[in-house]
Amino acid sequence: MNISKFVSPEIILGMGAISQVGESAVRLGANKVFLVSDEGVINAGWVEETLGYLKAAGLQYEVFSNITSNPKDNEVTEGAARYLESGCDAIISVGGGSPTDVAKAVAILATNGGTIQDYEGVNKVHRPLPPMLAITTTAGSGSELTQFAIVVDRQRKLKMTIISKSLVPDIAIIDPVVLQTKSARLTAATGIDALSHSIESFVSLAATPLTEIHALNAIKLISQNLRESVASRTNMEAKKNMAVASLQAALSFSNAILGATHAMVHQIDGLLDTHHGESNARVLPYVMEFNMISCPYKFKQIAAALGEDVTGLSTRAAAEKAISAVRCLVKDIGLGKGLAEVGLKEEHIPTLSRNAVKDACLITNPRDADENDIAELFHQVL
Repeated sequence: MNISKFVSPEIILGMGAISQVGESAVRLGANKVFLVSDEGVINAGWVEETLGYLKAAGLQYEVFSNITSNPKDNEVTEGAARYLESGCDAIISVGGGSPTDVAKAVAILATNGGTIQDYEGVNKVHRPLPPMLAITTTAGSGSELTQFAIVVDRQRKLKMTIISKSLVPDIAIIDPVVLQTKSARLTAATGIDALSHSIESFVSLAATPLTEIHALNAIKLISQNLRESVASRTNMEAKKNMAVASLQAALSFSNAILGATHAMVHQIDGLLDTHHGESNARVLPYVMEFNMISCPYKFKQIAAALGEDVTGLSTRAAAEKAISAVRCLVKDIGLGKGLAEVGLKEEHIPTLSRNAVKDACLITNPRDADENDIAELFHQVL
Protein backbone atom coordinates (compact mmCIF):
# COMPACT_ATOMS: atom_id res chain seq x y z
CA MET A 1 0.00 0.00 0.00
CA ASN A 2 1.29 3.46 -0.91
CA ILE A 3 1.51 6.09 1.80
CA SER A 4 -1.43 8.49 1.71
CA LYS A 5 -2.86 11.23 3.90
CA PHE A 6 -6.47 11.85 4.87
CA VAL A 7 -7.54 15.25 6.20
CA SER A 8 -10.81 16.14 7.90
CA PRO A 9 -12.14 18.73 10.32
CA GLU A 10 -13.91 17.90 13.56
CA ILE A 11 -17.45 17.07 12.37
CA ILE A 12 -20.62 17.86 14.33
CA LEU A 13 -23.55 16.15 12.58
CA GLY A 14 -27.20 15.86 13.53
CA MET A 15 -30.60 17.47 13.95
CA GLY A 16 -30.11 20.78 15.73
CA ALA A 17 -26.32 20.68 15.40
CA ILE A 18 -26.26 24.40 14.59
CA SER A 19 -26.86 25.02 18.31
CA GLN A 20 -23.27 23.91 18.95
CA VAL A 21 -21.72 26.90 17.14
CA GLY A 22 -21.20 29.12 20.20
CA GLU A 23 -19.54 26.46 22.32
CA SER A 24 -17.47 25.34 19.35
CA ALA A 25 -16.18 28.85 18.65
CA VAL A 26 -15.21 29.26 22.30
CA ARG A 27 -13.25 26.00 22.12
CA LEU A 28 -11.34 27.46 19.17
CA GLY A 29 -10.30 30.39 21.34
CA ALA A 30 -12.51 32.96 19.64
CA ASN A 31 -13.41 36.27 21.25
CA LYS A 32 -14.83 38.10 18.23
CA VAL A 33 -15.85 36.15 15.12
CA PHE A 34 -16.04 37.28 11.51
CA LEU A 35 -19.22 35.67 10.18
CA VAL A 36 -19.40 35.24 6.40
CA SER A 37 -22.75 34.52 4.74
CA ASP A 38 -24.97 35.67 1.87
CA GLU A 39 -28.33 37.37 1.52
CA GLY A 40 -30.21 34.15 0.76
CA VAL A 41 -29.03 32.50 3.97
CA ILE A 42 -29.72 35.67 5.94
CA ASN A 43 -33.27 35.81 4.56
CA ALA A 44 -33.80 32.16 5.50
CA GLY A 45 -33.06 33.06 9.13
CA TRP A 46 -29.96 30.95 9.72
CA VAL A 47 -27.58 33.85 10.36
CA GLU A 48 -29.90 35.29 13.00
CA GLU A 49 -30.09 31.88 14.68
CA THR A 50 -26.31 31.52 14.58
CA LEU A 51 -25.82 34.99 16.09
CA GLY A 52 -28.14 34.02 18.94
CA TYR A 53 -25.89 31.12 19.85
CA LEU A 54 -22.78 33.29 19.57
CA LYS A 55 -24.29 35.91 21.88
CA ALA A 56 -25.27 33.22 24.39
CA ALA A 57 -21.63 32.10 24.42
CA GLY A 58 -20.50 35.66 25.17
CA LEU A 59 -18.89 36.23 21.77
CA GLN A 60 -18.75 39.43 19.75
CA TYR A 61 -19.16 39.31 15.98
CA GLU A 62 -18.92 41.12 12.66
CA VAL A 63 -21.14 40.02 9.73
CA PHE A 64 -19.91 40.15 6.12
CA SER A 65 -22.39 39.22 3.38
CA ASN A 66 -21.36 41.19 0.31
CA ILE A 67 -20.79 38.11 -1.83
CA THR A 68 -22.35 36.50 -4.91
CA SER A 69 -23.18 32.91 -5.88
CA ASN A 70 -19.86 32.51 -7.71
CA PRO A 71 -17.66 34.56 -5.34
CA LYS A 72 -15.29 37.05 -6.97
CA ASP A 73 -11.75 38.14 -6.19
CA ASN A 74 -12.86 41.68 -5.30
CA GLU A 75 -15.34 40.29 -2.74
CA VAL A 76 -12.49 38.40 -1.07
CA THR A 77 -10.34 41.54 -1.02
CA GLU A 78 -13.15 43.51 0.59
CA GLY A 79 -13.79 40.75 3.12
CA ALA A 80 -10.13 40.56 4.13
CA ALA A 81 -10.00 44.32 4.68
CA ARG A 82 -13.16 44.14 6.79
CA TYR A 83 -11.71 41.28 8.83
CA LEU A 84 -8.52 43.18 9.61
CA GLU A 85 -10.42 46.37 10.48
CA SER A 86 -12.86 44.55 12.77
CA GLY A 87 -10.36 43.09 15.22
CA CYS A 88 -11.81 39.61 14.79
CA ASP A 89 -9.77 36.54 15.73
CA ALA A 90 -11.80 33.70 14.17
CA ILE A 91 -13.93 33.10 11.07
CA ILE A 92 -17.31 31.38 10.78
CA SER A 93 -19.11 30.71 7.50
CA VAL A 94 -22.86 30.08 7.33
CA GLY A 95 -24.02 28.96 3.92
CA GLY A 96 -23.10 26.83 0.94
CA GLY A 97 -19.90 26.80 -1.07
CA SER A 98 -19.83 30.53 -1.77
CA PRO A 99 -19.70 31.85 1.82
CA THR A 100 -17.38 29.03 2.88
CA ASP A 101 -14.95 29.61 0.02
CA VAL A 102 -14.96 33.35 0.71
CA ALA A 103 -14.31 32.71 4.40
CA LYS A 104 -11.31 30.54 3.50
CA ALA A 105 -9.98 33.08 1.01
CA VAL A 106 -10.41 35.90 3.54
CA ALA A 107 -8.44 33.84 6.05
CA ILE A 108 -5.62 33.46 3.54
CA LEU A 109 -5.31 37.15 2.73
CA ALA A 110 -5.74 38.26 6.35
CA THR A 111 -2.70 36.28 7.46
CA ASN A 112 -0.63 35.74 4.32
CA GLY A 113 -1.18 39.02 2.45
CA GLY A 114 -1.00 39.65 -1.29
CA THR A 115 -3.87 38.95 -3.68
CA ILE A 116 -5.93 35.80 -3.89
CA GLN A 117 -4.40 35.10 -7.32
CA ASP A 118 -1.08 34.48 -5.53
CA TYR A 119 -2.51 31.28 -4.04
CA GLU A 120 -4.02 29.68 -7.13
CA GLY A 121 -2.85 26.08 -7.41
CA VAL A 122 -1.58 23.67 -4.78
CA ASN A 123 0.14 24.29 -1.42
CA LYS A 124 0.88 28.01 -1.75
CA VAL A 125 -0.41 29.00 1.70
CA HIS A 126 2.54 29.16 4.10
CA ARG A 127 1.40 31.03 7.22
CA PRO A 128 -1.16 29.73 9.73
CA LEU A 129 -4.77 30.83 9.25
CA PRO A 130 -7.23 32.05 11.90
CA PRO A 131 -9.45 29.39 13.51
CA MET A 132 -12.27 28.51 11.09
CA LEU A 133 -15.69 27.00 11.68
CA ALA A 134 -18.10 26.21 8.84
CA ILE A 135 -21.87 25.68 9.05
CA THR A 136 -23.24 24.27 5.81
CA THR A 137 -26.73 25.12 4.56
CA THR A 138 -26.59 22.88 1.47
CA ALA A 139 -26.11 19.18 0.91
CA GLY A 140 -23.73 19.53 -1.96
CA SER A 141 -20.73 21.84 -2.05
CA GLY A 142 -18.83 20.09 0.75
CA SER A 143 -16.56 23.11 1.17
CA GLU A 144 -17.07 22.96 4.94
CA LEU A 145 -14.93 19.80 4.98
CA THR A 146 -12.36 20.31 2.25
CA GLN A 147 -8.97 21.75 1.48
CA PHE A 148 -10.41 23.62 -1.55
CA ALA A 149 -11.42 27.23 -2.11
CA ILE A 150 -12.82 28.31 -5.48
CA VAL A 151 -12.84 32.02 -6.41
CA VAL A 152 -13.61 33.78 -9.71
CA ASP A 153 -10.84 35.87 -11.28
CA ARG A 154 -12.93 38.62 -12.88
CA GLN A 155 -10.24 39.69 -15.33
CA ARG A 156 -9.60 36.21 -16.71
CA LYS A 157 -13.27 35.16 -16.30
CA LEU A 158 -12.43 31.80 -14.77
CA LYS A 159 -12.65 30.08 -11.42
CA MET A 160 -9.33 29.73 -9.62
CA THR A 161 -8.77 26.50 -7.71
CA ILE A 162 -6.87 26.95 -4.46
CA ILE A 163 -5.83 23.76 -2.67
CA SER A 164 -4.12 23.67 0.72
CA LYS A 165 -4.52 21.57 3.84
CA SER A 166 -4.55 24.89 5.69
CA LEU A 167 -8.03 25.47 4.22
CA VAL A 168 -9.65 22.54 6.03
CA PRO A 169 -11.89 24.20 8.66
CA ASP A 170 -11.22 23.31 12.27
CA ILE A 171 -14.88 22.39 12.85
CA ALA A 172 -17.70 21.60 10.40
CA ILE A 173 -21.32 21.71 11.55
CA ILE A 174 -23.85 19.78 9.47
CA ASP A 175 -27.50 20.15 10.48
CA PRO A 176 -30.11 18.49 8.21
CA VAL A 177 -32.85 20.76 9.60
CA VAL A 178 -31.25 23.68 7.75
CA LEU A 179 -31.86 21.95 4.41
CA GLN A 180 -35.63 22.49 4.67
CA THR A 181 -35.34 26.11 3.51
CA LYS A 182 -33.71 25.24 0.17
CA SER A 183 -35.75 25.41 -3.04
CA ALA A 184 -36.26 22.29 -5.12
CA ARG A 185 -33.95 23.61 -7.84
CA LEU A 186 -31.15 24.38 -5.39
CA THR A 187 -31.64 20.99 -3.75
CA ALA A 188 -31.29 19.35 -7.16
CA ALA A 189 -28.23 21.35 -8.20
CA THR A 190 -26.32 20.89 -4.96
CA GLY A 191 -27.19 17.20 -4.89
CA ILE A 192 -25.73 16.69 -8.35
CA ASP A 193 -22.63 18.59 -7.26
CA ALA A 194 -22.22 16.03 -4.45
CA LEU A 195 -22.74 13.20 -6.96
CA SER A 196 -20.08 14.67 -9.21
CA HIS A 197 -17.71 14.95 -6.23
CA SER A 198 -18.21 11.32 -5.33
CA ILE A 199 -17.95 9.91 -8.86
CA GLU A 200 -14.92 11.99 -9.83
CA SER A 201 -13.06 11.27 -6.60
CA PHE A 202 -13.86 7.54 -6.82
CA VAL A 203 -12.16 7.25 -10.23
CA SER A 204 -9.44 9.80 -9.40
CA LEU A 205 -5.80 8.83 -9.83
CA ALA A 206 -5.31 9.88 -6.21
CA ALA A 207 -8.09 7.67 -4.80
CA THR A 208 -7.27 5.47 -1.80
CA PRO A 209 -9.23 2.83 0.12
CA LEU A 210 -10.26 5.55 2.59
CA THR A 211 -11.62 7.85 -0.10
CA GLU A 212 -13.22 5.09 -2.15
CA ILE A 213 -15.43 3.80 0.66
CA HIS A 214 -16.75 7.31 1.34
CA ALA A 215 -17.33 7.97 -2.37
CA LEU A 216 -19.25 4.75 -3.02
CA ASN A 217 -21.52 5.21 -0.02
CA ALA A 218 -22.19 8.81 -1.08
CA ILE A 219 -23.20 7.64 -4.57
CA LYS A 220 -25.55 5.07 -3.05
CA LEU A 221 -27.18 7.57 -0.69
CA ILE A 222 -27.62 10.16 -3.44
CA SER A 223 -29.22 7.66 -5.81
CA GLN A 224 -31.65 6.62 -3.08
CA ASN A 225 -32.53 10.05 -1.68
CA LEU A 226 -31.95 12.95 -4.07
CA ARG A 227 -35.21 12.58 -5.98
CA GLU A 228 -37.18 12.45 -2.71
CA SER A 229 -35.29 15.42 -1.28
CA VAL A 230 -36.04 17.48 -4.38
CA ALA A 231 -39.71 16.48 -4.25
CA SER A 232 -40.33 17.51 -0.64
CA ARG A 233 -38.83 20.10 1.69
CA THR A 234 -40.21 18.25 4.70
CA ASN A 235 -38.90 14.75 3.92
CA MET A 236 -36.39 14.72 6.77
CA GLU A 237 -35.23 11.17 6.15
CA ALA A 238 -34.13 12.18 2.64
CA LYS A 239 -32.58 15.41 3.99
CA LYS A 240 -30.60 13.52 6.64
CA ASN A 241 -29.32 11.02 4.10
CA MET A 242 -28.35 13.76 1.63
CA ALA A 243 -26.46 15.57 4.40
CA VAL A 244 -24.47 12.40 5.07
CA ALA A 245 -23.94 11.83 1.34
CA SER A 246 -22.58 15.33 0.85
CA LEU A 247 -20.32 14.86 3.88
CA GLN A 248 -18.89 11.59 2.57
CA ALA A 249 -18.48 12.94 -0.95
CA ALA A 250 -16.57 15.91 0.46
CA LEU A 251 -14.28 13.74 2.58
CA SER A 252 -13.52 11.74 -0.54
CA PHE A 253 -12.83 14.59 -2.96
CA SER A 254 -10.94 16.69 -0.43
CA ASN A 255 -8.39 13.90 -0.27
CA ALA A 256 -8.58 12.33 -3.74
CA ILE A 257 -9.23 15.58 -5.66
CA LEU A 258 -11.52 15.58 -8.73
CA GLY A 259 -11.29 15.38 -12.52
CA ALA A 260 -12.23 16.79 -15.91
CA THR A 261 -15.83 17.60 -14.98
CA HIS A 262 -14.79 20.16 -12.41
CA ALA A 263 -11.88 21.41 -14.52
CA MET A 264 -14.44 22.26 -17.23
CA VAL A 265 -17.20 23.50 -14.94
CA HIS A 266 -14.89 25.97 -13.23
CA GLN A 267 -14.38 27.65 -16.61
CA ILE A 268 -18.11 27.68 -17.45
CA ASP A 269 -19.06 29.20 -14.11
CA GLY A 270 -16.31 31.80 -14.34
CA LEU A 271 -17.41 32.91 -17.81
CA LEU A 272 -21.20 32.69 -17.56
CA ASP A 273 -21.79 32.96 -13.79
CA THR A 274 -23.89 29.78 -13.93
CA HIS A 275 -24.82 27.76 -10.85
CA HIS A 276 -22.03 25.30 -10.18
CA GLY A 277 -24.29 22.31 -9.55
CA GLU A 278 -26.33 22.91 -12.68
CA SER A 279 -23.14 23.09 -14.73
CA ASN A 280 -22.07 19.76 -13.23
CA ALA A 281 -25.38 18.21 -14.25
CA ARG A 282 -24.72 19.21 -17.87
CA VAL A 283 -21.09 18.10 -18.05
CA LEU A 284 -20.79 15.01 -15.82
CA PRO A 285 -22.37 12.36 -18.11
CA TYR A 286 -20.15 13.36 -21.04
CA VAL A 287 -16.98 13.22 -18.96
CA MET A 288 -18.06 9.83 -17.62
CA GLU A 289 -18.36 8.57 -21.21
CA PHE A 290 -14.88 9.91 -21.94
CA ASN A 291 -13.31 8.43 -18.81
CA MET A 292 -14.99 5.01 -18.87
CA ILE A 293 -12.31 3.19 -20.85
CA SER A 294 -9.68 4.16 -18.28
CA CYS A 295 -11.32 2.29 -15.38
CA PRO A 296 -14.35 0.24 -16.51
CA TYR A 297 -14.41 -1.89 -13.36
CA LYS A 298 -14.76 1.22 -11.22
CA PHE A 299 -17.63 2.35 -13.42
CA LYS A 300 -19.25 -1.04 -12.85
CA GLN A 301 -19.00 -0.39 -9.10
CA ILE A 302 -20.55 3.04 -9.60
CA ALA A 303 -23.45 1.47 -11.50
CA ALA A 304 -24.11 -0.94 -8.63
CA ALA A 305 -23.96 1.92 -6.12
CA LEU A 306 -26.51 3.78 -8.26
CA GLY A 307 -28.87 0.83 -7.83
CA GLU A 308 -28.39 -0.75 -11.25
CA ASP A 309 -28.58 -4.54 -11.59
CA VAL A 310 -25.24 -5.55 -13.10
CA THR A 311 -25.62 -9.29 -12.51
CA GLY A 312 -24.30 -11.29 -15.46
CA LEU A 313 -23.25 -8.22 -17.44
CA SER A 314 -19.84 -7.74 -18.95
CA THR A 315 -17.71 -5.08 -17.27
CA ARG A 316 -18.28 -2.69 -20.15
CA ALA A 317 -22.03 -3.21 -20.26
CA ALA A 318 -22.23 -2.68 -16.52
CA ALA A 319 -20.04 0.43 -16.77
CA GLU A 320 -22.35 1.91 -19.39
CA LYS A 321 -25.25 1.50 -16.97
CA ALA A 322 -23.53 3.97 -14.64
CA ILE A 323 -23.70 6.66 -17.31
CA SER A 324 -27.33 6.00 -18.23
CA ALA A 325 -28.30 5.99 -14.54
CA VAL A 326 -26.73 9.41 -14.02
CA ARG A 327 -28.51 10.78 -17.09
CA CYS A 328 -31.81 9.43 -15.76
CA LEU A 329 -31.28 10.97 -12.32
CA VAL A 330 -30.36 14.34 -13.81
CA LYS A 331 -33.48 14.29 -16.00
CA ASP A 332 -35.77 13.24 -13.14
CA ILE A 333 -34.74 16.24 -11.02
CA GLY A 334 -35.14 18.71 -13.88
CA LEU A 335 -31.53 19.48 -14.76
CA GLY A 336 -29.07 18.70 -17.54
CA LYS A 337 -30.03 20.90 -20.49
CA GLY A 338 -27.34 21.94 -22.97
CA LEU A 339 -24.88 24.72 -22.24
CA ALA A 340 -26.07 26.72 -25.25
CA GLU A 341 -29.21 27.48 -23.25
CA VAL A 342 -27.19 29.34 -20.61
CA GLY A 343 -25.18 31.34 -23.14
CA LEU A 344 -22.20 29.17 -24.11
CA LYS A 345 -21.13 29.81 -27.70
CA GLU A 346 -18.77 28.03 -30.08
CA GLU A 347 -16.34 30.93 -29.93
CA HIS A 348 -15.96 30.46 -26.15
CA ILE A 349 -14.69 26.89 -26.44
CA PRO A 350 -11.01 27.50 -27.37
CA THR A 351 -10.45 29.78 -24.38
CA LEU A 352 -12.39 27.55 -22.01
CA SER A 353 -10.40 24.52 -23.16
CA ARG A 354 -7.04 26.26 -22.75
CA ASN A 355 -7.97 27.28 -19.22
CA ALA A 356 -9.40 23.88 -18.28
CA VAL A 357 -6.16 22.01 -19.01
CA LYS A 358 -4.43 24.31 -16.50
CA ASP A 359 -6.97 23.58 -13.75
CA ALA A 360 -5.54 21.58 -10.84
CA CYS A 361 -8.54 19.21 -10.91
CA LEU A 362 -7.49 17.80 -14.29
CA ILE A 363 -4.27 16.40 -12.83
CA THR A 364 -6.12 13.51 -11.16
CA ASN A 365 -8.51 12.71 -14.02
CA PRO A 366 -8.18 8.98 -14.76
CA ARG A 367 -7.85 9.46 -18.54
CA ASP A 368 -5.29 11.73 -20.12
CA ALA A 369 -6.98 14.77 -21.64
CA ASP A 370 -5.35 17.48 -23.72
CA GLU A 371 -6.80 20.74 -24.99
CA ASN A 372 -8.34 19.06 -28.05
CA ASP A 373 -10.04 16.41 -25.90
CA ILE A 374 -11.53 19.04 -23.62
CA ALA A 375 -12.67 21.11 -26.60
CA GLU A 376 -14.46 18.06 -28.03
CA LEU A 377 -16.19 17.52 -24.68
CA PHE A 378 -17.33 21.15 -24.65
CA HIS A 379 -18.74 20.69 -28.16
CA GLN A 380 -20.65 17.60 -27.03
CA VAL A 381 -22.15 19.39 -24.02
CA LEU A 382 -23.10 22.40 -26.14
